[in-house]
Amino acid sequence: MGTQTVKKVSNLKQRQDFVKSLLNDVRSLEYMLDNDWIEKGITRFGAELEMVIVDNKTLKPNNIAMAVLDKMKKHKWVETELAQFNLEFNLNPREFTGGNFDLMEKEIQGYLKKLDAVLKGFDSTYVLTGILPTIQKFHLNQENLTPKKRYYALIEAIKQLGLGKHIELKIFGIDELFVRHDTPLIEAANTSFQVHLQVDAAEYVKMYNIAQLLAAPSISVSANSPMVFGKRLWHESRIATFEQALDTRTTNEHMREQSTRVSFGKKWINESILEIYREDIARFKVLLNSEIENDSWAQLQQGKAPSLDALLVHNSTVYRWNRPQYGVSKSGIPHLRIENRVMPSGPSVPDMMANAVFWLGAMKGLAMRYDDIRKVIDFSALKDNFGRAARLGLEADYTWIKGKKIHIRDLLIKELIPTAREGLKACNILSRDINKYLGIIQDRVKKKTNGAIWMLDSYAQLLKQNVSKDETLSALTFAIIKNQKKNMPVHKWKKADLVDLGEYQPIELKVSEFMQTDLLTVEKNDIIELVGEMMDWRKIRYVPVENAEGKLEGLVTSRRITRQLLKQVEGSNKSTTVAEIMITKPVTTTPESSIMAAMKLMRKNKIGALPVVKNKELVGIITETDFLDITSRLLERLHTKKKK
Repeated sequence: MGTQTVKKVSNLKQRQDFVKSLLNDVRSLEYMLDNDWIEKGITRFGAELEMVIVDNKTLKPNNIAMAVLDKMKKHKWVETELAQFNLEFNLNPREFTGGNFDLMEKEIQGYLKKLDAVLKGFDSTYVLTGILPTIQKFHLNQENLTPKKRYYALIEAIKQLGLGKHIELKIFGIDELFVRHDTPLIEAANTSFQVHLQVDAAEYVKMYNIAQLLAAPSISVSANSPMVFGKRLWHESRIATFEQALDTRTTNEHMREQSTRVSFGKKWINESILEIYREDIARFKVLLNSEIENDSWAQLQQGKAPSLDALLVHNSTVYRWNRPQYGVSKSGIPHLRIENRVMPSGPSVPDMMANAVFWLGAMKGLAMRYDDIRKVIDFSALKDNFGRAARLGLEADYTWIKGKKIHIRDLLIKELIPTAREGLKACNILSRDINKYLGIIQDRVKKKTNGAIWMLDSYAQLLKQNVSKDETLSALTFAIIKNQKKNMPVHKWKKADLVDLGEYQPIELKVSEFMQTDLLTVEKNDIIELVGEMMDWRKIRYVPVENAEGKLEGLVTSRRITRQLLKQVEGSNKSTTVAEIMITKPVTTTPESSIMAAMKLMRKNKIGALPVVKNKELVGIITETDFLDITSRLLERLHTKKKK
């Protein structure tokens, strides 16, 4: 998330002063580019790894990041992220040569081991995954924001840009997600493995454009985020979730184009890294303000490379999937990087390193083959490939160089993996590392399995066992944790099973995680014969009554239907309406209530169903059958555990 010494712009003078510093930084960077100040002749790579902290029993996000960091004060490589259930590792930059990929993998494993030792004291663990299967919308409320000024300022500034409107997620895959939320914190559902590549200034345009070309294949290979709030959506749903969470645009009558702060981009770059920075300054309002202590132009005149603080603060609020980066090394020499943000966290450490090695090798290999990638493929094809990759992962078809139509798996096996191998060899990467990491990619492609496909296949298998959605998602999450700890690539994982429920305890569930949302409802004027048939068709005993606005007006039970139909048999043939027999003031619960509270409410009132209501709107229902199912399965697991 960048420097923490920032705050929200609160008045016009602050904005104007910050913009002056921003323009001064651009002028300074232009001077450094023109006068050969940027480091060259050496290539380094680095990375940032984000993760989710979960409770061992509930397998849900656990808001303990600040407490964990308090226990790890001496470790500077672990930092906060946007939500209190997220953490981030900052990995050491390394030269692009020799056995440094293996060393980075060992570094990650060492950090995870130290983190896990601390997390055990909180009865928690980490999960490396693009979007945690068990995360729910209520986990992304404002109270779970990490208590730091930068995060508060960022969220408030984004909300202000949206003019108070709700965040809407509209993503369609196997299932559909169509929901609104009141805070941009919804972006905290996403965790990624961000890989950096240092690039010479003279090569920046060429390499950045190649990075744009490789964004889609990188997504297809690494896709690991197919589920959001229990819905099966895109293979890499992080892309859509992040873009929509920060989309502050409003609809209007005219066809005027509007840009989003999270984007792939609209065109090739042609001149230098400055082209991207200038575009983002021109298009996007300043969100954050920082007190700039050092004048960058004055530092240049003193012969010192400036940190360009204003430029970096603004850049941290514009989320290109390939983001430009400027930095100053410990030696005081400035350098340029490309930050690849498309790859998700997980599913295992070897998988993430393989994804990084593939991208870095392909970057080098394609640079050896093409002096100017713009001459052999249209930018529109890149954007189309990007969307296809996010939606379909390893199942996508692409438009490739010179207009060739090709399936991604064929492209990887026939062209991109061999190209990556060439690039890695040219950089003197050890053969054992090339074979290890590209071998993981090749096996993954041949077995048609990445993290997203494994998760979708596992979910389908679990659904066949006729268990609740929460149990299904929890089993999936526990299987991910178990396999990650084995340090085994995803193409070797077995599908998740109900035995993968570990210490799962559903007692702390909220109603929103347990309720039925695919509701059969009726209106007051419907005749009870219809309601009776519907109940018989669906084998249900309770039907909510709602009006045209989705507001709950009553509840019909099978017992009331039966009584009334018996009366009609004995007497008049006149049809009875729902309004005449419904319970007009049914006992209800809320999505935020615990299932224990809901059970007590049902026992107290001696009822078999609770409509779930929020702001008078019907959002779900829970019944005695739901409780019986989950209780029986819990008893079965306890019995099985006792026998062992």
